[in-house]
Amino acid sequence: MSRFSGVLQLTDLDDFITPSQAKDGSYFQLEEDGTEQKLQKVEITLADCLACSGCITSAESVLITQQSQEELIRVFEDNKILKSQGKLQEAKLIIVSVSIQPILSLAIRYNLLPNDCAAKLVQYFKKLGADMVIDMTVADDFALLESQREFIRRYRATESDGIRNVLPMLASSCPGWVCYAEKTHGDYILPYISTTKSPQQIMGSLVKHWVGRNLGNRQIYHVTVMPCYDKKLEAAREDFFSEETQSRDVDCVITAIELEQMLQKDEISLDSLENSAFSQPWLLKEDHDVTPSLTRHIGSGSGGFADHIFRYAAKELFGEELEKLEYKSLRNPDFREVILIKEEKILLRFAIANGFRNIQNLVQKLKRGKSQYQYVEVMACPSGCLNGGAQVRPKEGSSVKELTTLLETLYNSLPCKSPEENKSVGELYDSWLGGQESDKCNAVLHTQYHAVEKAMNALNIKW
Repeated sequence: MSRFSGVLQLTDLDDFITPSQAKDGSYFQLEEDGTEQKLQKVEITLADCLACSGCITSAESVLITQQSQEELIRVFEDNKILKSQGKLQEAKLIIVSVSIQPILSLAIRYNLLPNDCAAKLVQYFKKLGADMVIDMTVADDFALLESQREFIRRYRATESDGIRNVLPMLASSCPGWVCYAEKTHGDYILPYISTTKSPQQIMGSLVKHWVGRNLGNRQIYHVTVMPCYDKKLEAAREDFFSEETQSRDVDCVITAIELEQMLQKDEISLDSLENSAFSQPWLLKEDHDVTPSLTRHIGSGSGGFADHIFRYAAKELFGEELEKLEYKSLRNPDFREVILIKEEKILLRFAIANGFRNIQNLVQKLKRGKSQYQYVEVMACPSGCLNGGAQVRPKEGSSVKELTTLLETLYNSLPCKSPEENKSVGELYDSWLGGQESDKCNAVLHTQYHAVEKAMNALNIKW
């Protein structure tokens, strides 16, 4: 059953069980004689979807089939055939963008250091037929910088032409949360959500429009590696179809767990592969390759949006330079807040809300006008993106909590860099977008949301 369904009313339930949380054999049926019968794990596919205006519509399910492992392999094989026949102009330029969370997930799975894992993933994709493999840091930094400036604009906004920019601003990088808001709460919640695109879609625009143009308008097939199945839905949004290229900015999304399955099917252990280098095709110079040197952002493993925007706002609005933020857990560890107080007055109050239990509480407070926050980093998965629904599952004998702790420790072990330090981002603002406040910047790096009307359905289930 759809976890986003507007038909279902969730009561007294914890968050949905993501694939990374599920454990085989953890459910039993109690027989009349008192014995326990182990239940088989149920497999649910898109074909089982009721299309009840919940998580997946029938149109979306067709689009998702274009983002399967089978489709990816087919594209690689077709490209190899075209190249072998000398039809280079007909062959696609295949570019793979890899995000940090799947790298860490696979690093733990294959007992690799993060940089080695990234380098071996590059080699694996090149063996499959990828022309370039790039890391997502540049897009992550764009998303943070744009979110920071958007928050300041909203905070300072006053009545203008009858329209008010509303607070709190809610993070927009989680497609599960955005999908839930569009299909369940319609126009009421959508104005609160940040218009800044997610890193995946910013990278899609960069690859298809800037990189594509600088490489002679080659036909590009763009693959992203993500920790979340919902990123497939995000890539399939009509908002991210380009009339200019007549293609989606992201053609295929592959997840960490799907990569693990592909490696197993090919009988390849990731640690057996040689290391290879990331490409940087947005740089206008010949030497595009760089040895993987992964970094992290201050704050959560979901991108650190709350931390970065809080620090930026404290300095920009109140002249406060903050060294370390002290979060306070409220209802549970997945709902935390941080406050800036000066002269006994609360100047800023931000929160991080992970998991649908906390999201539902946040939404209800917003509807009742009870929210005290100016910004909330919202992520659908408990513990955020490091525990994304498509991350590699825990090994036998290990728990989700233990695996998440390992992922967080590994993430925090990486060197920290701020988005302002990324020279490539600064150069791209000028060369690609015409400046940080240009009309093109607003058009390319921002998006919009759409309320989805609930379809009438015979089911009226109340749990």
